[in-house]
Amino acid sequence: MNTQRTVLLAGATGLVGGLMIEALLADPQVTAVHALSRRALRTSHAKLCVHIVDFQQLPTLPQVDEVYLALGTTIKVAGSQAAFRAVDLDANLAVAVAAVAAGARRVGVVSAAGADSTSSVFYNRTKGELEDALKTLGLEALVIARPSLLLDTREHLDQPARLGERIAIPVAKLLAPILPATYRPVHARAVALALVRSVPAAQGIVELSSDALIRLGTPAP
Repeated sequence: MNTQRTVLLAGATGLVGGLMIEALLADPQVTAVHALSRRALRTSHAKLCVHIVDFQQLPTLPQVDEVYLALGTTIKVAGSQAAFRAVDLDANLAVAVAAVAAGARRVGVVSAAGADSTSSVFYNRTKGELEDALKTLGLEALVIARPSLLLDTREHLDQPARLGERIAIPVAKLLAPILPATYRPVHARAVALALVRSVPAAQGIVELSSDALIRLGTPAP
């Protein structure tokens, strides 16, 4: 494992991605963070280089050691299943392929509980297709975070309110003790920390369900 690393992140304006970029910038072993975004970020830092890009026509990417994929939307925001796939599948995969072409060999991705390319559920099938495609890239390490419901709101991100989350989060908190461990709700910060802590040392394919994310993503005292 390299002690000094450069990393690339796609999805820094999202819930988990925003927390990942905080953690990466605070890591003394990370010398540079390249963030791909459609728009400018509110975050500024000496180690941060923001690249405003069109994810359908990516430029040649800088050489990095690690790539973190956190691009995501909803069908309601995207407007159609095809538009949803263009972000959650196509854009994430395009970043991974371009980064690997530039030398990257370690990838961390935010997927979802229930991801399965053979699922009859469109959302789960799309997430599973991305996982399957990433597994073909010949990586040294692929860390797949599969969180269940995220216990966080998104008002601070200037994103549309998600009525389903407002209803589901209080219910999930009540039911968490009796839910299967892999489907327990988890805070976005735990997902972010679990990924940035796992990717540098991982070998092969590592799948982290909610219980592992909670354990690995507990903030240090």
